[in-house]
Amino acid sequence: MKPIHVIGGGLAGSEAAWQIAKRGIPVVLHEMRPVRKTDAHKTEGLAELVCSNSFRSDDSEQNAVGLIHDELRKAGSLIMASADANQVPAGSALAVDRDGFSDAVSKALEDHPLVTIEREEIAGLPPEDWDSVIVATGPLTSPALSEAVLAKSGEDSLAFFDAIAPIVHFESVDLTKAWFQSRYDKVGPGGTGKDYLNCPMDKQQYEAFVDALLAGDTTNFKEWEENTPYFDGCLPIEVMASRGRETLRHGPMKPMGLTNAHNPDVKAYAVVQLRQDNALGTLYNMVGFQTKLRYGTQADIFRMIPGLENAQFARLGGLHRNTFLNSPKVLDSSLRLKAEPRLRFAGQITGCEGYVESASVGCMTGIFAALERLGRDFSTPPATTAMGALLSHITGGHLVHEESGKPRSFQPMNVNFGLFPPVEAPKLDENGKRIKGKDKTRAKKLAMTNRAKADFDVWLKTLDLAEAAE
Repeated sequence: MKPIHVIGGGLAGSEAAWQIAKRGIPVVLHEMRPVRKTDAHKTEGLAELVCSNSFRSDDSEQNAVGLIHDELRKAGSLIMASADANQVPAGSALAVDRDGFSDAVSKALEDHPLVTIEREEIAGLPPEDWDSVIVATGPLTSPALSEAVLAKSGEDSLAFFDAIAPIVHFESVDLTKAWFQSRYDKVGPGGTGKDYLNCPMDKQQYEAFVDALLAGDTTNFKEWEENTPYFDGCLPIEVMASRGRETLRHGPMKPMGLTNAHNPDVKAYAVVQLRQDNALGTLYNMVGFQTKLRYGTQADIFRMIPGLENAQFARLGGLHRNTFLNSPKVLDSSLRLKAEPRLRFAGQITGCEGYVESASVGCMTGIFAALERLGRDFSTPPATTAMGALLSHITGGHLVHEESGKPRSFQPMNVNFGLFPPVEAPKLDENGKRIKGKDKTRAKKLAMTNRAKADFDVWLKTLDLAEAAE
């Protein structure tokens, strides 16, 4: 049987290779280190952790990250098995001894009889006779491969300081202060005239907000980022504020064309707008609020905005050098490049963030490629599961511009409950009393994770049937 090739020995590539090999299919894992080093990696080990040693929360009932841990374990993940075997104390989080973890992943793949590890750089597109390839080269993909893939996909290079605006859970917005309205009530393509959430500020609130932005603590650029220019159309909000105290009022916070539905006789001095970010309507993007403020600083400052005092963030803002595909446009539902279906993509290059998110996308691509090689029909995990919700984000969960068909505001994201379809949670507790406050939130999350676990188990059984057919 012809091998499947996996390019990149990080978490996604290592997991993909494992999922392929455990299904009896030979796999060649290509890792360019140590032949060619990167600015981030320090060793030549597979699945090296280049940042934190934490896999974050391991709570599968109340946390979307913990839920994806649970799904990976059920899928026989090498990454999770190695993490569990090298755990270090970290409270409710799963943290690992980074060297022991990498050594465990490396040894498992090196010892597997169907895995061949080639230490070489794949410059440009893979050879034509590689009929099934998974590209898992991460956000620091080598320039030659990056340019070849992006040229093939028809997209411009995406290696620049990528400005990311915060995303808020809709249910945490105070609708007694915010209101729905498009500027001048304009009905655009697919719009209703009420397509934005608007949060008003008076002059005193605006001045205090600008002061906080100017005093806010920002993150430093990494060494390899320092010479990469800003994407000029997406300046950080604190940079805009530094160009003059009125800049924001004439930019992303301009109040023109908006009337406060709660107090129509009082003209807002400035307005923060949020735009629906996913098809489910559970997430809203803070328009023009890309930033390099530190996360804790961001949360404090943005909760100064009327209507966002209790905001829960699915993602905070950021600015960093990154290489990722415009995945909803260029990838199909099983992560194949539409322009060249022999190529699948996994990990951060697809538009996910985080260790376990990258591993889960690697897990899915490995399963998809293996079953395709076996000639078996397969389905993707349901959107009600953590893996399925992340896959939907990557391949199609975004609103699109009707004229261009291009996804709007697609940015890398961690798994979070805002990516899941809504769920009906119990309204009464076991004593018949109405569930309120934090208990209501916990009940909703538990209903979501219980549904996810049941649906993931059913999906795994469909894979078992497909593999048994062989």
